[in-house]
Amino acid sequence: MTALDTSRPTARAGEVPTAPALVAVAHGSRDPRAALATEALVARIRAARPGLEVRAAFLDHAGPRPAEVVAEMDRPSVVVPLLLTAAYHSKTDLPSQLGAATVPVTQAQALGPHPLLVRALERRLAEAGVTGDDRRTGVVLAAAGSTDPQALATVRAVATGWSRSSGRDVLSAFASAAQPDVGTAVAQLRGPGRARVAVAAYLLFPGRFNSDLARSGADVVSAPLADTPEVAELALLRYDAAVAAASIC
Repeated sequence: MTALDTSRPTARAGEVPTAPALVAVAHGSRDPRAALATEALVARIRAARPGLEVRAAFLDHAGPRPAEVVAEMDRPSVVVPLLLTAAYHSKTDLPSQLGAATVPVTQAQALGPHPLLVRALERRLAEAGVTGDDRRTGVVLAAAGSTDPQALATVRAVATGWSRSSGRDVLSAFASAAQPDVGTAVAQLRGPGRARVAVAAYLLFPGRFNSDLARSGADVVSAPLADTPEVAELALLRYDAAVAAASIC
């Protein structure tokens, strides 16, 4: 993977420098709703930063691929992984796909963890009927799961921090590849003093994992996070940090 070119000529007087493009890279899914949600998020990012070229790409199941988008634009790009943890896809898969790029490109940090994601989780819970002052509802933070211990530790740390800041009981759980599973965590939270149990989907897009949450036994299941203003803001923060690190203006 090549680095962004920091030695380009400075703009002439009165000329507005062209910012690197933002390529938002989602995992991809066979569920067509995931692609629609990705485009909705891209639209939010464009609306928040008029004039910035923003394109979507997918690692799997859908197109176009990141390298294809980067090559089509033929200009410097910052690739923002639409991923909630730094695991295989951000550490290995995406760098591999970008490795043959013939134009300047750099990879930004994955979205998570970040406080804006907790705000997005709170927004989705409120939309599902669980308000911020509701302390009698236990919450399961349901992530996709990973074989990467660091990624799992990140999710657990998000649950612990959220529990402390909100005053709720929050347990982490995983839809695959790790324990506890979501149904087990829901059952664990059942008990005296809790009116109900909610599953907060720590997922960006609709798909199989999100659909499975409806069968977890929870009273409430919140929607995925992608089409929220917090995620759009966070994608731009990751983009800006990558641009600043490469000393591009």
